[in-house]
Amino acid sequence: MTIAIDTSDNPAQSPEGIVPMRIGIPKEVAAGECRVAATPDTVKKLRKLGFDVFVEQGAGVAATFPDPAYEAAGCHIVSDAKSLWQQVDIVLKVRPPQFHPELDIHEADLLRPEQTLASFIGPAQNTALMNHLASREATVLAMDTVPRISRAQKMDALSSMANIAGYRAIIEAANHFGRCFTGQITAAGKLPPAKVLVIGAGVAGLSAIGTARGLGAIVRAFDTRPVVKEQVASMGAEFLELHLEEDGSGEGGYSKEMSQAFIAAEMALFTHQAKDVDIIVTTALIPGKKAPLLITRDMVEAMKPGSVIVDLAAEQGGNCELTHPGEVYTHQGITIVGLTDLPSRMAAQASQLYGNNLYHLLNDLGGSQDFSVDMSDEVIRGTTVIHAGEITWPPPKPSTPAPSAPKSTPEKPPEVVVESPKRGQMVRQVVGLGLVGIALVAVGRWAPESFLSHLTVFVLACFLGWKVIWDVTPSLHTPLMSVTNAISGIIIIGGMLQISNDLTSPTTILGAIAVLLGTINIAGGFLVTQRMLNMFRK
Repeated sequence: MTIAIDTSDNPAQSPEGIVPMRIGIPKEVAAGECRVAATPDTVKKLRKLGFDVFVEQGAGVAATFPDPAYEAAGCHIVSDAKSLWQQVDIVLKVRPPQFHPELDIHEADLLRPEQTLASFIGPAQNTALMNHLASREATVLAMDTVPRISRAQKMDALSSMANIAGYRAIIEAANHFGRCFTGQITAAGKLPPAKVLVIGAGVAGLSAIGTARGLGAIVRAFDTRPVVKEQVASMGAEFLELHLEEDGSGEGGYSKEMSQAFIAAEMALFTHQAKDVDIIVTTALIPGKKAPLLITRDMVEAMKPGSVIVDLAAEQGGNCELTHPGEVYTHQGITIVGLTDLPSRMAAQASQLYGNNLYHLLNDLGGSQDFSVDMSDEVIRGTTVIHAGEITWPPPKPSTPAPSAPKSTPEKPPEVVVESPKRGQMVRQVVGLGLVGIALVAVGRWAPESFLSHLTVFVLACFLGWKVIWDVTPSLHTPLMSVTNAISGIIIIGGMLQISNDLTSPTTILGAIAVLLGTINIAGGFLVTQRMLNMFRK
């Protein structure tokens, strides 16, 4: 992109002679708008991308960013808006271009051919503005059409502003609600917690839920998309459900229009909740369409006096029948907040987030030296609504990958008859038992009677010892160990009394074996006990 500009006053010209592109930050002219498209912090980031930044005098004052702060960040302060628009290549704004009361001209008429504008546009609602901007043969990037995909989250200005709007909605509700949010028990009496219903669990709704929970309120939430149930529950709110098998998930993370049966059921739910809750926050929006009506006059009149409704969809008509866009209205003791400038009421943080979104957008566009509007990039294509005077909105729907063919079921391999391993094992067991039986018969036939009595005691001791050790639960092993050590001591004493006879005598040999095994058992017990005690030492 090559633009002829006057570079006589450009102090940032590179040693190679490449003229850095110029970014202009005009002052917002919309009534009550306090945000600015760049803060001193984001200006520093833009300068690192190679841009020269020009700021209209007083552009950031309403957001608590005075001109000296921009000058300290390396900006050039321009005294009037017309001069600013004329000498920059890229214009960054918050609100869509509109009539400039001081210049007596529409801001779109200040846009030059081959110039680039990035701001909120609202292409679905502002057809006349789109045609006006296209006639200027410029390129327009709409920050409200950034595709809602993972790669574009860093430049998703709608989510950034919705997050602030949800927080501010609860703050506005608390301002108009004449009670504490959290429940208290004092000497003077008990204060019940406030009950808050949030309709719509998108970015703004979740932000409102988190803020209300943080203030101590009992929070309920409703959304037509069942997938947000876990998010709502994770924030400590109760998710209200309609037992209808219908999913309201639409494109871009928004909801879609529901069936009449579903709408009737949710309206009955809202009527019931309106009689119980103290505050209702509505956030339901459908892109490009009027906000759906969720809170009727009857529901408002059914609420308790002093209750509050905050309608975050007021700019698109409102979710409440009695909402007055841009106003705070009271109907039969119910306060209805229809403010449309909630992010602007937190201008410093909103400007910082929006400026970061714009920085990431310009970074993806290649910075100053490699700046280009690559229409093959899915994110840039979705953000670009006018390219060199040609209206390119709406963008084509992203191609969805074809469903993969089902995997073919592999043919069943032919069965191979093999000899079962259990059969050989059974044969070996039978043979082993037979040999043991023959040995016992031989011992009983030729061994002396005294040997048989000792052998019987030995076999029974082995069997009982094995059962005691292997059938006991692990938690009882330590108490059992002390018992076995005591038994081993008795066995050692008994064995020592038997080894005083002839060394070749079976009694002496068995006694020696008993002393050896008892000693091993006692020594092993002490060793295991020591290791267990070491585990509890720091």
